[in-house]
Amino acid sequence: YPWQFPKERFFTQLLHERTPVPVPWPYLLDCSDDIFGWSYVIMPRMSGVPLCDPSVRATLGAKARRGIASAMGMTLAHMHTLIWPYAGEYDLATNAIQPLGMDYGEWVISRIHHYLQLANPLSDRTTDADIEWVERLIAQGREALAVAFRPCFVMEDYKEGNAVAECRDGIWRISGVFDYMEPYFGDGETDLSRQVTVYADEDLELARTFIRAYMEQARACNRPLRPGFAERFPIYMLLDRLIIWHFAQQHGVWWDASLTLREWSSPYTSLAVF
Repeated sequence: YPWQFPKERFFTQLLHERTPVPVPWPYLLDCSDDIFGWSYVIMPRMSGVPLCDPSVRATLGAKARRGIASAMGMTLAHMHTLIWPYAGEYDLATNAIQPLGMDYGEWVISRIHHYLQLANPLSDRTTDADIEWVERLIAQGREALAVAFRPCFVMEDYKEGNAVAECRDGIWRISGVFDYMEPYFGDGETDLSRQVTVYADEDLELARTFIRAYMEQARACNRPLRPGFAERFPIYMLLDRLIIWHFAQQHGVWWDASLTLREWSSPYTSLAVF
């Protein structure tokens, strides 16, 4: 994608300069194609074990997994200290953030409808009943979406798969976060969704550990969860699940293919992690 490397560099630099989050910097970008026939990036290798590697996770006991989950929550809270005057997305032409042009909550709802429309013709697993369920879920949390917030960095793909970690003196910390292909500025609460689902599939207590660590660090950073979170979060979770649902319907699911959208996603939108 022609915008991918410039966008990654834009957000990596902001995180490097304005937060304590370890990111791959310097991020050296050559947009010319005279060497390889395509543009390329050079960035430093980050220390720590790759959490995306199943063989690495297999060596980690329950205590280590809890320590990493806590570190993931704290690191995400630090990422969300990168604030912006308005909610917006990266624009390649200006190499800057452009406003969304609509209320953030309505933008989230429009994205939900967008992914529904994309997924619907790809299989018979996105049913009319599923779409009605989606609309009910939106209606239940729509008022909570309107609660004011201060826009901050949203990675959208925050998960262990995009991080490395190391243990020092018995304490785990995240030593690197990478892959800034999807970020924008919006409501940081949205970012909790993806890693919560990953942890919930492994062990619900890990999801709770992650959330608790995030909440504690967010309060310390003067960015506590806002009123209405319990009503708002199912909508943010729904958006995240629809992003994955559309991708999987397009490229081949990796779960029980007989499940409908609601059957697959409702266990996540109703998670009791607090």
